[in-house]
Amino acid sequence: MDAIAQITWITVLAAAIAGYVVGAVWYGVLGERWLAAIGKTKADISDESGRPKTYVPFVLAFLADIVMAIILSGIIYHAGDVTIRAGLISAFLVWAGFVLTTLTVNTAFSMRSWSLIWIDGGHWLFVLLVMGGVIGALGL
Repeated sequence: MDAIAQITWITVLAAAIAGYVVGAVWYGVLGERWLAAIGKTKADISDESGRPKTYVPFVLAFLADIVMAIILSGIIYHAGDVTIRAGLISAFLVWAGFVLTTLTVNTAFSMRSWSLIWIDGGHWLFVLLVMGGVIGALGL
């Protein structure tokens, strides 16, 4: 049966929300280091009241988390039994094979700080692991 037909949308939404929360906590803690790594200051991204100049990145991040949860669900489904273990293994393999490699190439060609790989790469590792765990625990 088609993997998309097997997806439980509540599971996808739960995984996406969990991933979004991980990002909020991650960058809440590492935000200043991240800003330094991208060569920006809080003033560059915030208005006078301290609010973001635009909320578009936050909306795009959540939409990306939804897409990521859908695709990860399909990968876990095709891996076999939908379990927490399968979710975590699939999430790690996606991260190592696609996310970390992409971040490394983008960072190298844009000549940005290598600390950006650890900050952004760590974020995506935890997001994917949490999503994989949620999908594995709740099932498709």
